Amino acid sequence: MELVRDPLRALNINENLEELDVEASESTPLRNRKNPRSGFTGTVRRWAYIFDGNGSYYTKDWDLTEGRGKEFCWYHVELPKENQKLSLSAQYLIDVLCPPLKLQDILSLTSNGSFCGYVDGALVFRVNSPGQASSAYTFRLAARITENSVITVSLGRVPRLGFSQTGQSLLSEIPLVETPRSRNGEVREGGGVVIKEHVLEFLLTMNHSEEADNPVPSSVSNLVIHVIDTFVDHLQDLVTKFEVELDSVELEMDRGGFALKKQMLDERRFPKMHLNLQRLLQVIAHGEQVFPRIKEKCSSKHWFAHEDIVSLEELIGRLRRLKENVGFIANRVTAIQAGLDSWQSEQINKKLYYLSFLSIVFLPLSVITGVFGMNVGGVPWTNQWRHPELKDGFRNVMFLCFVMLLVVLLCFSFGSLYTRICAWWTRKTLKRSWSLNRRSVIKRTPRDGSEERGGFVRI
Repeated sequence: MELVRDPLRALNINENLEELDVEASESTPLRNRKNPRSGFTGTVRRWAYIFDGNGSYYTKDWDLTEGRGKEFCWYHVELPKENQKLSLSAQYLIDVLCPPLKLQDILSLTSNGSFCGYVDGALVFRVNSPGQASSAYTFRLAARITENSVITVSLGRVPRLGFSQTGQSLLSEIPLVETPRSRNGEVREGGGVVIKEHVLEFLLTMNHSEEADNPVPSSVSNLVIHVIDTFVDHLQDLVTKFEVELDSVELEMDRGGFALKKQMLDERRFPKMHLNLQRLLQVIAHGEQVFPRIKEKCSSKHWFAHEDIVSLEELIGRLRRLKENVGFIANRVTAIQAGLDSWQSEQINKKLYYLSFLSIVFLPLSVITGVFGMNVGGVPWTNQWRHPELKDGFRNVMFLCFVMLLVVLLCFSFGSLYTRICAWWTRKTLKRSWSLNRRSVIKRTPRDGSEERGGFVRI
């Protein structure tokens, strides 16, 4: 009852409690606060390896510690390839990599665009293209490199990035042709393995081996080259797949008819291809900016081998050739789209031709019906022609129509008439000026050919 009677006193008590809470939170250091985990760990794929420097590796716990001596560690985070905000990707990395990483490390790994520099003593580079994360043409690769550890972040799965046992490679098997008896699966017959058609099509789009054939890195520089090499291979695979798809589309267009071409125009298939190629070119341009800077910064490191510098130069050359190839593909897509546009113009011209033909057929009929349907007197072949007081109406209307026709034709031909009149007037002016100059020359020149003072000399 006392609180109800004195509301101002209750308000003062609440304000004092809020001030005490604020003072307590300010007195508590930020580092000592224990915020609960956000629970994103199950959404993000991750793995950790430790390499002994002698060609062997082992899986290890996710503790984000660095190796000792010749040993070095690799921690990889694979972000889910789905439509999400960039801040959500940062939350994923904060949940997985913090601590020991700080906020500036997370921002340098997550932000869009290209970057290569030192952040808190570690070399950080990223090749992150903007766009929808679920798109197949959106690539994000970032790495934090120290002398004894490497932390990488990728968007979705990068083929051949990890390591597996050597005995699991499919490329080392003897292939057999698929038969009706072996269509239920891969069945070994006489020491071979049956390769299904869809598996063979997938392998044909790959320009590299499987994870089982990856050489185990013996140093941090080998690992960095392996990460960049797999990223360039991933881009090459996508370009090869795009070329195969474009070849199949061209074959369909050659075989297809009106319905297929109309469907491609309605679906805007080739403009979408061109947009995807531009996104791919943007990723390659980011790589062209970042990888030479990595070479420049790592060439002075004692733990970065000279052979790996040469390998990095070869990867930069591959990336430039890949950019040229993507430019050729873009030109092909532009040419195909131009062919479809010309085909669409031809179809429109055909329809307009048919419409013009029908107009020519029905134009005389409409003229006849319009002339003889006029509500005036004196129309021929009617009873009104016999009345003298009405016989001039039809003639007057026809005279007005003829005058209007002349006015319309004059309006349409006014431009050409104006041009002809201006050209005639210009010629007349030039001719007059030339005749005046000629008269002055003849007047000033003596007839005997002798030179006079102040006159002209005939040449």
